Amino acid sequence: MIMQGKKGVVLGIANNKSIAYGIAKACKEQGATMAFTYLNDSLKKRVEPIAKEFGSQDFVYPCDVSNPDEIKALKVSLERDLGQIDFIVHSIAFAPKDGLTGRFYDIPKSSFNIAMDISVYSLIEVVRELKPLMSSNASILTLTYYGGAKYIPNYNLMGVAKAALEMTTKYLAEDLGKDGIRVNAISAGPIKTLAAAGIGEFRFMLKWNEAHAPLKKNVTTSEVGNSGMYLLSDLSLAVTGEIHYVDCGYNIMGMPATIFDENGKQKIAWNGDN
Repeated sequence: MIMQGKKGVVLGIANNKSIAYGIAKACKEQGATMAFTYLNDSLKKRVEPIAKEFGSQDFVYPCDVSNPDEIKALKVSLERDLGQIDFIVHSIAFAPKDGLTGRFYDIPKSSFNIAMDISVYSLIEVVRELKPLMSSNASILTLTYYGGAKYIPNYNLMGVAKAALEMTTKYLAEDLGKDGIRVNAISAGPIKTLAAAGIGEFRFMLKWNEAHAPLKKNVTTSEVGNSGMYLLSDLSLAVTGEIHYVDCGYNIMGMPATIFDENGKQKIAWNGDN
C-alpha cells in the first residue's frame, strides 16, 4: 500500500462530511497511521468516533491554533505517541460572520486579524513547531478554494485569507524544500461541509458549479481525498508549491459554455431555476 508505514497528523477535521475526512480515509486505506486534533469539547465528541474508525482512538489531542501553548503541547504528544511523522494535513479556516456578509470595505480590522491568524498564520506556526518531528521527504497539505484566486460572491474576507494561504504555501515550499519537505494546497470545488454552511447562497453555488464545470458535476470528498493522499504520499516526491485544483475543471472556465436545445437553438447554460 502506498502509505504503509507513514504517520501523520490531521488538524481541523470536523465530521465525516469534512474534506479532511476524505483525505484521512484515503490515507488510511493506503496504510497510514494518523493522529487527529480537535478545537474544543464540542468538536471532540465528533472527532473521537472518526479516530476510532481509523484505529487512532489513542491519538486524539486538543489543539486550538490561536493558542500557541496548545500547538506546543501537540508536538509533545505526537513525539511521545508517534515519534517521527511523515505528513501534516492543515484543514483549518475561520472568519467571523461580519467578514462574510455585507460590504467588503466595512469588514472590521479585528475580524481581518482573526481570519488571518486562524486561516493562514496557523499553518506557519504548526509547521514551525512540528518540523523537528518531520521525516525526510515529509509532506504538508493545506486546503484552499477558488475564492482565493477570483472573486466569489459571499466569500469576502475568506477569499483574502485563502489568497494569503496560497502564497504562504509557495513561500513555505521554497523555504522547506532545502530540508526535503514538500508543501502543497488543494483547491477543492464547493462541497457541503460544516464550514460551507457559513457561506451565503451556498446551494446556488453548488448548482452553478455543477452546471458550468467541464465534468458537469460537483466534486466529492472521496475524490478530493484521493488527490490529497497522492500529495501526501511518495507518489508526489517532485511536487511542491502547487495549488492543485480538484473541482471538476471549474477553474478553467472563463465563461459558461454555449448550450443548444433539442431544436438547435442557442440558450444560456443555466438560468438558475433548474
